[in-house]
Amino acid sequence: MVHAWRWLGMAWLTFGFVFGVGQIGTLFPPSPVRDWVRGMAVVYGLGAIGTWLTHEAIRRAPAFDPKRRQLLGAAKLSAIALPATVCGYGVFVERNEFQMREVDLPIPNLPPALQGLRIAQITDIHFSAYLGVKELNRAVAMANETKPHLALLTGDFITLRRDPLDRCLELLSQLRAEAGMFGCLGNHEIIANCERYTEHAAARFGIRILRGKSEPLRFGEAALNLGGVDYQRSGRPYLEGAGSLIVPGTVDLLMSHNPDVFPVAAAQGWQATIAGHTHGGQVNFELLGEQLNVARFFTPYVYGLYREGGSSIYVSRGLGTVGAPIRLGAPPEVNLIRLCATSS
Repeated sequence: MVHAWRWLGMAWLTFGFVFGVGQIGTLFPPSPVRDWVRGMAVVYGLGAIGTWLTHEAIRRAPAFDPKRRQLLGAAKLSAIALPATVCGYGVFVERNEFQMREVDLPIPNLPPALQGLRIAQITDIHFSAYLGVKELNRAVAMANETKPHLALLTGDFITLRRDPLDRCLELLSQLRAEAGMFGCLGNHEIIANCERYTEHAAARFGIRILRGKSEPLRFGEAALNLGGVDYQRSGRPYLEGAGSLIVPGTVDLLMSHNPDVFPVAAAQGWQATIAGHTHGGQVNFELLGEQLNVARFFTPYVYGLYREGGSSIYVSRGLGTVGAPIRLGAPPEVNLIRLCATSS
């Protein structure tokens, strides 16, 4: 019986891996059930690894006297069950615990008219079987409660081509912002091969996607130059041509899905950048004061506010998930970003 369960687990993991690679899953008709079975296979894998590590740590522990060995045996069952409990919490609780994260984005010599300007950011929605109408409506309502001057959508509206992009954009059109809604494209728009379609479909819903372009916005006597770029692929020069979008005498704010462009943006003269992409690691553990997650292998800008010289970036955890419907140590968030002056 034990061997049968092991073989079943291996088959489940194989299914999750095969249908989780690239666009293989799009070769078949859409199926939320299949997506969940595939995603939970990845969760099962995480739990199995955690269980194995726990088992090995206990098995290799130094010998104890008989009474203490009995206590160790009783504790072993609880310890081995812990990874499954933690994974369950990440799937059914933390993944749905949307937070409103407020942050002050410092900008040197910020004009008084832009002091306290409220920007609502929603990013990495991944509108799919793992995040649907109910969750996105909740996020939009949270953003609207902040009464933002400006609403920014920084990419990854969907995960795969078959996902309901138009429905996602329709729900996002319920955002209310004084100066309107703007966005940029993420890597999953590239994966889904829908960059141009997203740009035109979003326009129908009142959302302007900036693809290597900028938009001048006025707030009282001050000007904000809002720029946006498509996802910047690694291995290629970042932000080629983006420096030409900067307008002297204004506050230059850049939307970039991936945050690793930040040093280049700062060098070009963008005073602030707003990004997402990392999901805050999605599955994140703290060990000895260090944050351990997959995103750290790709960028040092995983989550939060970073500064370099006179430039700042805020990296949001975003809403959705990729690969598996789980978040641990990185709850989803809607952001209220307030511009604030700094003397340096």
